[in-house]
Amino acid sequence: MTQLVTNIVNGSFKSLARAISLVENEVDGYMDILQALPPTSNSIIIGITGPPGAGKSTLVDAMIQEMTDVGKTVGVLCVDPSSPFNFGALLGDRIRMSNWYNHKNVFIRSLATRGSLGGLHPSIIQITDVMKAFAFDCIIVETVGVGQSEVDIAGLADTTVIVLVPEAGDEIQTMKAGLMEIANIFVVNKADRPGADTFVKNVRSIIKQDHGSNNWTPPVIKTVAPEKKGIDTLMEQIMLHNQIVNQNTRKYFSLTDKAYLLIQNKRMKDVKKDVLLGLLKTAAEKPGFNLYSFVDQF
Repeated sequence: MTQLVTNIVNGSFKSLARAISLVENEVDGYMDILQALPPTSNSIIIGITGPPGAGKSTLVDAMIQEMTDVGKTVGVLCVDPSSPFNFGALLGDRIRMSNWYNHKNVFIRSLATRGSLGGLHPSIIQITDVMKAFAFDCIIVETVGVGQSEVDIAGLADTTVIVLVPEAGDEIQTMKAGLMEIANIFVVNKADRPGADTFVKNVRSIIKQDHGSNNWTPPVIKTVAPEKKGIDTLMEQIMLHNQIVNQNTRKYFSLTDKAYLLIQNKRMKDVKKDVLLGLLKTAAEKPGFNLYSFVDQF
């Protein structure tokens, strides 16, 4: 397993893909891979999130183009909704990125949420750390557009980009309580549509009220992803955010969040839902059944 990590550090896409599969499926020995990972990485993690239909995948495609044009290496993790039948990724949006699958500087991997409510894969932390061992210049994590529960991405990414569209005007106030607060950068995609300028002004007014900490006020950037408009500005702001914001302070908060989630997942590992169903059926048929007393045994 340590040789696999060595191969990843030396630039093997094949070893990277294999390691991700082993970690994703928790194959015996996967912890050896994780424990052999290099302690540091200069990769910038960019989280792309937002409501369905905002054009996240098309935006990511344009960002890949912008970065590869200047010789940067890019890793992409696309978290798709799970198939209800086999829990695999549905892969619907990956067609938009098909141009990059054979590019020497680009690695793309689709993952399924497997029922996770936060819009991310249950092992996304571990998989991202495996990706960081490859030392990509940037790693983009595109999440399922499930709404306000998608705040998980904020604990994973160095820079979180919220993608919106002009038609979301009336939804801004409801989004404000959750999804809006996690953004480091706002993108108004499909900005060639009517009402885009008014929508941008509304988003900026909300930011003025609620943001502006840590020496950074989230910018609002207009893009038209299929035409690559605004993508250069977006990438400039992402790089600027990573220079200005004190990542050392953020680093320890992020590590604490990651450690908490990893411990939580390990402790829950032996609790299987199908086994729980059988136990509940038996217990619920007995007189005086109490759900809280039942749960207490775990």
